[in-house]
Amino acid sequence: MGKPQRWESRRHDIGRRRRCGRYCLNVFIYIFIIYNLLTMEKNLINRALKYWYLPLIMGVLYALLGVWVFVTPLSSFLALTMFLSVGILILGIAELVYAVSNRKNLSNWGWSLIGGILNLLVGVCLLSNPGVSALMLSIFIGLWLLFRSVMAIINAFEFKHSGTKKWGWVLSTGILGVLFSALLLWNPVIAGVTVGIWIGIGLVTVGMLHILLSLILRRVKKYRDDLEDRLDDYVEVD
Repeated sequence: MGKPQRWESRRHDIGRRRRCGRYCLNVFIYIFIIYNLLTMEKNLINRALKYWYLPLIMGVLYALLGVWVFVTPLSSFLALTMFLSVGILILGIAELVYAVSNRKNLSNWGWSLIGGILNLLVGVCLLSNPGVSALMLSIFIGLWLLFRSVMAIINAFEFKHSGTKKWGWVLSTGILGVLFSALLLWNPVIAGVTVGIWIGIGLVTVGMLHILLSLILRRVKKYRDDLEDRLDDYVEVD
């Protein structure tokens, strides 16, 4: 009777250690997601008007990826997990190169360096733990979609105050994104099969947000360029 009890106690101890390790890994991934989204959003805002077409390209890619996931949810879930893992690694390498090459021009280049290192670590963790990455995929998309949707709602009211048209479309899409992200975060493993469908809808929603944002930025850029041309003509006349 003593040996079975010892083996049972040891088995429970191993199970607790595994759960603790998974919990620590999940916390690390949560911190990475929040940090990465905040720094990414800041960099996008700084370059928004000059590179207005980048959100358009990203929006089309997100929408196409979402349609692909929506059409083939069963076969695409694991592929999407691997795609995001490899993408995080590539983003980490790119951010490291960006930080080192701009260390003399940027006062906060150290944060970009840390972000690149975090990208690499998380990418390796996701690739080396496919079970964890499959579970975290819907949470990742949910947090990412929630952040993007909240930023879209904030941008919509800013567009409204500046007199920009189509702000209502951005607001509506942002609210829709918040609803979808809530579904993913409340139950990250929605019925197993349907999780791929919800992730596909979330990606399409993010794609729509990017496309709407690019159209508004294009109009703002055109208005700014026209205003600068008028000021230049006024200076030349004087």
